[in-house]
Amino acid sequence: MFETENLSEEFLQKDKLHDECGVVGIFLGEESLASYSPPPATFAQQNVGKHACVRLTLPLVSSKAANLSYFALYALQHRGQESAGIAASDGEKIRIHKQMGLVSEVFNPQELANLKGHIAVGHVRYATAGGKTVENAQPMVNNFILGTLALAHNGQLTNYGELEESLALNGSTFSSSSDTEVILKLIARDYKAGLEQAVKNAVQQIKGSFALTIMTKDTLIGVRDPNGIRPLVLGKIDNGYILASETCAIDAVNGTYERDIAPGEIIIITKEGIKSILPGEEGYDKLPHAPKKTCIFEYVYFARPDSVIDGIAVQQARERMGAELAREDTVEADVVIGVPDSGIGAALGYSREKKIPYVMGIVKNKYTGRTFIAPTQQERENMVFVKLNAIKSDLEGKRVIVIDDSIVRGTTSRRLVHILRRAGAKEVHFRVSSPPVKFPCHLGIDTPTKAELISSAHEVQEICQEIGADSLTFISLKGMLNALGSSSFCQGCFNGEYPA
Repeated sequence: MFETENLSEEFLQKDKLHDECGVVGIFLGEESLASYSPPPATFAQQNVGKHACVRLTLPLVSSKAANLSYFALYALQHRGQESAGIAASDGEKIRIHKQMGLVSEVFNPQELANLKGHIAVGHVRYATAGGKTVENAQPMVNNFILGTLALAHNGQLTNYGELEESLALNGSTFSSSSDTEVILKLIARDYKAGLEQAVKNAVQQIKGSFALTIMTKDTLIGVRDPNGIRPLVLGKIDNGYILASETCAIDAVNGTYERDIAPGEIIIITKEGIKSILPGEEGYDKLPHAPKKTCIFEYVYFARPDSVIDGIAVQQARERMGAELAREDTVEADVVIGVPDSGIGAALGYSREKKIPYVMGIVKNKYTGRTFIAPTQQERENMVFVKLNAIKSDLEGKRVIVIDDSIVRGTTSRRLVHILRRAGAKEVHFRVSSPPVKFPCHLGIDTPTKAELISSAHEVQEICQEIGADSLTFISLKGMLNALGSSSFCQGCFNGEYPA
C-alpha cells in the first residue's frame, strides 16, 4: 500500500495541483467615471458553489475601478483562495486593502468605497513561493522617494534567491518572503531611469513564470513572461481597459475581449492610450530567445471552462482531450461519468467519441468550503464522502468509465472508486485526461515533491491496484498535444523538461 492514509482536508486539497494566483488591472477614463450612476447602496450575495453569484452595488462613482476589480477577482477565485487584495489610485494617492480569505470575506461595501480611483490592480493568491501570511498577500505596494508602485503577480521566479541577496547587499529591505517583492524592489531601484525603462530592466533580470499587473498613480502596466507560461489577456470596458489572468474576468465586468498579451510583451496604459513594447526593442533587447510555452495545465485543470487562453477555448480543449483518450482506449462499458468539475469536459468528449451514454454519476457538495474542519481521524477519512457522492440509479449494475483530469497522490482517486463501488457499479474503469504527473513544477504550480507524486515511482498497473479500479489508462502526451493542436506548451510536469 502507498502512503495515502492521511485524509485531512489539507491533504485532500493537495491531491490536486493548484495554480498560484490570479491578477487583474483596471484603467478607466474620466468620462467613464463622470457618466456612471450607481444604483441604491445595497449589498447582497448568495454563495452558489465555487464561483459565487454576487450582487454588489457600486456605492461611489470614485471607486468604480475597485468595484470592477472586485467582480473580476470573483471570477478568478478558482485561481487562489488564501488571500485577496485590491489597490486603487485616484491620480494622487494609492490606497490598498488586502486580507487572508476569499474575495467575499475580504471586502465589504465600505472598504470598496474607500478604494477611490480610476485605476486598480487586484489579486487572489494560492501560495507557492512565500508563506501563507498576510505579509505575503497581494497586491504589494512600495512607497519610495520617486513615487508609489503597486504590483500583483501570478507565477514563480526561479532566480528569486540570488536577486533577493543582490538587492539586500545593496541596501534593500524586505517585509515579506514572497518573490513578488523582489520584482517590486527591482522596478523601484531603477525608477530614476523612468517607469518604462525600470520595468524593462526588471523584466530582463527576472527568470521563471510571471503575469504582472503594475500600477502607479496614473499608469497601468501589464507584463507576460517571455515564454508566455502564465496567461494574461486584455479587454475593453466602458471608456477603459481591463487586464486579467483569464477571459472569464472580462466577461464578469461586461467587457469585450481584445487579445492575449504576447509572451514577453509589456503593455502600458495611460490616459493617452495603449503602448505595446515587445522583446527586441530599444532598451528591451536582452531577453534570450524564448519559444512560447504556455502552462498545459491551464487547459487541463486551472482555467475556468468558459475562458479562452491563447485562442484555445478551454472547454473545447477538454472535450477534445476526452475524445483523444477514447480513441486510445479499448475498454467496453455502459456509462461514462466525469469527476466534478474539471473532469466533466473530458467525459463529454469521451462519451461522444465512444458513443457510450454520459450520465452525471457523481454529485459534488459545493458547500463544504475551504474551512471545513474534521476533528477526528474517522471524520477526516469521511471527507471525500462529504464532498462527493454517487447517484446510485446512474451506476448500479453497470460498467462505469470515470474520467478525472489528473492523478497526483492517488488518495482521492482511491476514495472515488470506493464511492462508485458502494453505489453498485459492476466495474470501475478509471481514465485520466492528462499523462502521468511525474515531476514537480517550479514555475508557479503547487505540486508535491517528486517522491509524493504517485506516478513518479509506480507503474500504471501498480497505481490501478492501489486505487482499486478494474483498469487505469492515462492519455498519451502525443494524444494530448493532438487535442490542443500544438506542442507550444510547458510539459515539465510530464517529462521533466522546463522552459525556464
